[in-house]
Amino acid sequence: MQKAISILEKIDSYLGGHDWFVYFLLGTGVFFTLYLGFPQIRYFRHALKIVRGKFDKKSDKGDTSHFQALTTALSGTVGTGNIGGVALAIFLGGPAALFWMLVTAFLGMTTKFVEVLLSHKYREFDSDGKVAGGPMYYMKHRLNIKTSKGKVIKTGYVLGGVFAFATILSSFGTGNLPQINNIAISLKETFGINQYITGGVLAILLGLVIIGGITRIAKVTSKLVPSMALLYFVGAIAVLVVNADNILPSIASIFSNVFTGSAALGGFLGASFRYVFNKGVARGLFSNEAGQGSAPIAHAAARAHEPVSEGMVALLEPFIDTIVICFLTGLTILSSGVWTEKFDNKFDATSTFLLTGVYSDDSEEDVKKLFQFINYRDGATVVNDSVSVVDGVIQDEVTIVSSRSVAENVVVKRNNSNKLYTGKLAVANGVANLEAARVYLQGRSLLHSAPLTTKAFSRGFKGGWGQYIVSIGLLLFAFSTAISWSYYGDRAVTYLFGNKYVVYYRLIYVAGFFLAAFADTNIVWAISYITIALMAIPNLVGLLVLSPEIKRTIKEYWVNFRKEYPNHS
Repeated sequence: MQKAISILEKIDSYLGGHDWFVYFLLGTGVFFTLYLGFPQIRYFRHALKIVRGKFDKKSDKGDTSHFQALTTALSGTVGTGNIGGVALAIFLGGPAALFWMLVTAFLGMTTKFVEVLLSHKYREFDSDGKVAGGPMYYMKHRLNIKTSKGKVIKTGYVLGGVFAFATILSSFGTGNLPQINNIAISLKETFGINQYITGGVLAILLGLVIIGGITRIAKVTSKLVPSMALLYFVGAIAVLVVNADNILPSIASIFSNVFTGSAALGGFLGASFRYVFNKGVARGLFSNEAGQGSAPIAHAAARAHEPVSEGMVALLEPFIDTIVICFLTGLTILSSGVWTEKFDNKFDATSTFLLTGVYSDDSEEDVKKLFQFINYRDGATVVNDSVSVVDGVIQDEVTIVSSRSVAENVVVKRNNSNKLYTGKLAVANGVANLEAARVYLQGRSLLHSAPLTTKAFSRGFKGGWGQYIVSIGLLLFAFSTAISWSYYGDRAVTYLFGNKYVVYYRLIYVAGFFLAAFADTNIVWAISYITIALMAIPNLVGLLVLSPEIKRTIKEYWVNFRKEYPNHS
């Protein structure tokens, strides 16, 4: 498993995990923000009017209303990224990572606007009047190359095919696997529900919903999204009220280390600016998906007589998803102080390393060495031999690093029991072979993802009632994300292979949803990082190439709108 994760991480290091991708993503947002004159600010009020149906016409074609398209797209983005993803960003980069998530969202409002506009413009209708849309369709129509001799090279078909194939992969890597994995872990920790049971029940419910296609999906998500948002807000506000004295210092910490990186604090060993910047932007994209090209597939189904208005509806998504919900989550985690604290937990074998010698996070010199090891695999020597264990306690002088922190009170226990282990534990390249010894490691370390958010919410309620808010919120958020992404995937299958193969895709999608409930968390996240980049790259290229057409289309919209509605702006 560790080898598979290493391979996936290596692939991601050249794609979404590399600096060039981060600059490309943000650069596209900066370009369109300046090129179009800050549409995320200028058109915000107008977008709210469109969502309310103020300018709807009976002749508008599509399968869903503006509001249903917005909630469907939001249900695809408001998921584990808002609960687990924010916690992961803070865990990796500290408070400053949240700042870069917000920057990504602000620029992403423009990116989302233009990608939805263009995709809606080139959507297609089948013989039954059903809509098919998304970046692959504008690519097919507008990104072909015409030679000087008049010959057409169908590069658009190729790019559209690459995007559609990546969408199918990403429907699993973004919308399916991480969602159920986080749900199952959260429900097990909070309510003690077996992950197999969670996976089985929710897989059946998922199948029942997605069989009905976009019409049923839109009806379900239009009810789920407002309900889950209200529930989550109540929980977050309760934490902030209890920790009111920490709110201003927490906000200050988000902005004070933006260009220097986050300093070590408590169990957190610090992060460099480059690392903070990269992880903040990456988590921001995972949260709001601006530039990834997923939301345009949902918005293509909206009833609208022209594309610009639907693009304006879409620019609201990153604002709601990241600037509001993610910021609220981040502030809750920071004000509660749990991001620097260690908690009892069962260590994830793939993120646990044994180092030779004894290191302490109370020593400034040791922190520097551990920082180098955690971020660059340098500065410390890993164990490459077996260690002795007596009554669960490792006898050799080693330091166990788990979840990017120095682990404490570590004991080795036998699988499926609480019995302490005595014997030898083989270690290669710092990684213990737990499977061979049939044991697991337990102790105190930092937490990340949904468990960290759960701890933060528990600080706002007597008796730990906050954990139930997170678990139920995560269930609703993540389940709705899986529903929406199934639609994205089946539209991609339709584009590549035809509508008759959609049923097979849905069956595989539901099966994968069940299996991921008890899969390794790290490999799930590793897959999701890669598939995000594979979708975003061809989409961002297409948007930049067609930027003049986008600007022209917006200008035509306002000319026609002012003629029809002279008293509105």
